[in-house]
Amino acid sequence: MSKIEILAPVGNEEMLRAAVFSGADAVYLGFSGFNARTSANNFNADTLKDAVAFCHARGVAVHVALNTTVYGGELPALEQAIRAVAASGADAVICQDLAVATLIGKIAPQLPRHGSTQMSVHSLQGALELKELGFTRVVLARELSMPEVEHITKHCGIETECFVHGALCMCVSGQCYMSAFLGGRSGNRGSCAGPCRLPFEANALPEGKPGRLHHLSLKDNSVIDKLDKLQALGVASAKIEGRLRTPEYVAAAVSACLAGREGRAYDRDLLKNAFSRSGFTSGYLDGKIDGTMFGVRSEADAEQTKKTLPMLRELYRRERSRVPVKMKLEIEEGGEKLTVTDADGSKAFAYGDAEPQPARTDPTASLHRSLAKTGGTPFAVEDQDITVEMDGGPWFIPGGAVNELRREALDALLKKREVLRPWPTTEEHVPALPLRTLPPHRTLRARFESWEQVPERALDGIEYLILPIAQADRVPREWRAKTLLELPRVMFGKLEEDTARRIAATQDAGFAGYEVSNIAHLRLCRGLPMSGSFGLNITNQLAAQFYADNGLGSMLILPEVKDSDISTIAPTHNGRPVPTGVLVYGHMPLMITRACPLQNIHDCAHCDKTGVLTDRKAKKFPVRCGLGVRTIYNPIPIYMGDKPGALTVDYGVAYFTLESREEAAKVLEMIRTHAPFEGDFTRGLYFKGTN
Repeated sequence: MSKIEILAPVGNEEMLRAAVFSGADAVYLGFSGFNARTSANNFNADTLKDAVAFCHARGVAVHVALNTTVYGGELPALEQAIRAVAASGADAVICQDLAVATLIGKIAPQLPRHGSTQMSVHSLQGALELKELGFTRVVLARELSMPEVEHITKHCGIETECFVHGALCMCVSGQCYMSAFLGGRSGNRGSCAGPCRLPFEANALPEGKPGRLHHLSLKDNSVIDKLDKLQALGVASAKIEGRLRTPEYVAAAVSACLAGREGRAYDRDLLKNAFSRSGFTSGYLDGKIDGTMFGVRSEADAEQTKKTLPMLRELYRRERSRVPVKMKLEIEEGGEKLTVTDADGSKAFAYGDAEPQPARTDPTASLHRSLAKTGGTPFAVEDQDITVEMDGGPWFIPGGAVNELRREALDALLKKREVLRPWPTTEEHVPALPLRTLPPHRTLRARFESWEQVPERALDGIEYLILPIAQADRVPREWRAKTLLELPRVMFGKLEEDTARRIAATQDAGFAGYEVSNIAHLRLCRGLPMSGSFGLNITNQLAAQFYADNGLGSMLILPEVKDSDISTIAPTHNGRPVPTGVLVYGHMPLMITRACPLQNIHDCAHCDKTGVLTDRKAKKFPVRCGLGVRTIYNPIPIYMGDKPGALTVDYGVAYFTLESREEAAKVLEMIRTHAPFEGDFTRGLYFKGTN
């Protein structure tokens, strides 16, 4: 059974030393400009090379995060970032945007790619799709239970990586738009402002009264005591979250993971004191998703951390001797030669000029002891891996001379191991971006949550209706040719198998096709007509072209994308344009969650699957439950119906969720007549963009 890799977060150079010295097998760090923690002290082309040299000399792997969505104007800089990572010889790139994956495949095809947790892979079909696309590892969603992790790991054919310690996002990673829409700072771009840590109260509150409780804030995840079980399942890597935390935190988590991997006890209180939010939760992995998972960072927590930090620094004060070597000391009348060899076959030599003296007793044991003193270096040697050969001896050499030989040889070996091994690159470059003009005719599509919302005149002027696939049986036969069936954005547990059955049952029933929003859907619907929804997070031409090449006949651009960037997205297939669209109306789903904020006030047995969260400004955010998840909506809808020529796309989508049939009919009429919206609305991020 392979040992599970302990993968530590690195936000700066001191954290790098803490992670390596405390015993991490691998680290992950961000490359400036394209990683999901833009406020960390990320690495550039030069400092990345230094980090890789430092880690590789010590047998530690380096994974580089290029795991944000990318806008069109950033693609040339992305190309340079990929070339810099390849030049460093780093071990893998973690990516979310399929533009990043595509460019790596063109520029540095041998550089391994890991699918970021931001890709929202939480099912077997999603992992299998990544394997088919050439990824070597998938970072699984944090929300999975142990049986779900086991099912994917045992059948996907690539490595799996699981988060085992650190912060839990409330939303499924990659599907959170709350920070972007409430404050212009996109979680998909690495600039999340953490709005879920602010007050959002699930209790019924009078109009105008602000929420005070933190019903969107989860405790930190910690499943280190189950590391040996994850290892037994075949999980390749145990990931610690926390690039924005401290070196002491990293050292504490790594040390605990080393014990957990072996099934040994570790100091859970020390780990809690390093950082926690009212303790830890293992609810997702245990399959016990309830109100006990929620918690906040209290003043007492912060005070305890302050007291604990000095003690934790001892965990990484000294270099850990971890790289096994063999030593051969040869002594003859004229001098000494020490050869040090590592497991890769690299050798280093040191020559001594101390005049050996005849020894009265056999000095072999003493020489072994001197050579074995590798403390304070990355190297370790076992007594059986030390060979002493004496020509004409026995010979005596002063201990100081042996120590100097050992230091010199190990220093030389360290320098050899620091030599970078870049990945080969091609001359491929980012293609020039198209610049779209406004199409002569724009069409309108209307998405509904249920059949009850569909107005009688819904098809008047509508290109397609979009309805959840569970509503398929309710669609009249004469409407099916203009109806796309929407697949669930996330499919935890048995829902993926259920969705596959529904696809099989509907593919010959006359429907126009399927609305897809997860990488797994490409596999489930291969060969069938597909249109892409916003859950695919399409933000640039390269990603759009990827989806066009993989079967999408049309696609919705992520509503975080600014108008000027929208105009550079123009995918084609067989020389013909593939239509692109935008949301022109809708209460944006800001979060999709597996944990339920309403469980802070009652259990599921006493719930009608609806609720409201009130924020600190007394705004009320609707919550709806269904298909094993909860969706939190923006109370203020996007509206672009009165600006028909503002965005250069082929179609708009009116996205109905909370509306009645009468309200939907009214909005559709407003869009058809380009009328101004009545009441509060937002233009979203189409003109402002995001950080």
